[in-house]
Amino acid sequence: MFITGPDVIKTVTGEEPTFEELGGAMTHNTKSGVAHFASEDEDHCLEDTRYLISFLPQNNLETAPRVIPTDDPLRMDPELDHAVPDNPNKPYDMRKVIRLIVDDGEFFEVHEHHATNIVCGLARLNGHSVGIVGNQPQSMAGVLDIDASAKAARFVRTCDAFNVPLVTFCDVPGFLPGTAQEWGGIIRHGAKLLYAFTEATVPKITVVTRKAYGGAYDVMASKHLLADFNFAWPTAEVAVMGPEGAVNIIYRRDIAASPTPDDRRQKLMDDYKARFANPYSAAERGYIDDVIVPHETRPKLITALETLLTKRDPGPRRKHGNIPL
Repeated sequence: MFITGPDVIKTVTGEEPTFEELGGAMTHNTKSGVAHFASEDEDHCLEDTRYLISFLPQNNLETAPRVIPTDDPLRMDPELDHAVPDNPNKPYDMRKVIRLIVDDGEFFEVHEHHATNIVCGLARLNGHSVGIVGNQPQSMAGVLDIDASAKAARFVRTCDAFNVPLVTFCDVPGFLPGTAQEWGGIIRHGAKLLYAFTEATVPKITVVTRKAYGGAYDVMASKHLLADFNFAWPTAEVAVMGPEGAVNIIYRRDIAASPTPDDRRQKLMDDYKARFANPYSAAERGYIDDVIVPHETRPKLITALETLLTKRDPGPRRKHGNIPL
């Protein structure tokens, strides 16, 4: 039996935390990820609970409930055309992108305060419940780390358990590097998200808004993970890695042998951008179904979703798979 408390932690760290720091509401919302929501009081908690349940069916044999929509399914918001900055290193708010697309701009976020580099939540498209997963460029550039992978994996499996279709917004520069992540098992934890998306049998639709690099792109509901529809904005970059990193690795000797290494590096980077820093090479290979103008995203997603409402994917006959726990 293990016992924990302020005295034990004081013995280990030399500091005595308050009860709120040890296991308070915001501690479990921000640090541990044990709590999914934080409410101001009991009334708000009950209101949030009722709203959450409104997105879910009564049981796993029913489809997610649909409400009569009040938002035009053909609505196209021109603000989306300017959502992604011209500078590829400049952040933007993925929550704002999501709210411009979903019904009435209503997005009920889950785990809002934990692993903020990824966004998860529930919304509606033409009245249909959908679960949304999106990288958040405003936090750690939207990279995937241990906490983000586990957070998103749990949400994806929850949606799949309740027959809620999944919509993914991908803008991921890769997995977070470093010894803390490697020693913490980022490969194993990242595989949880890969497994969750692959095993999910609900409709799966993905929109690549900007960066889709390397293995992290694969994990974010790519075609390789059996996504049904994959769209990309013209700003999408589907590649192994960013232009600078790729050129420095692939052409290291070429650059070192050049009498003007900076000019040679820039020329190679420009060539790499022209070939790979766009969604068209991926579309040629069938990894992207359509390159769409950003303001067309809402009607495109609704059409794809309603096409997939009759999707039935029983999966292999087995007791269960072996999720990488």
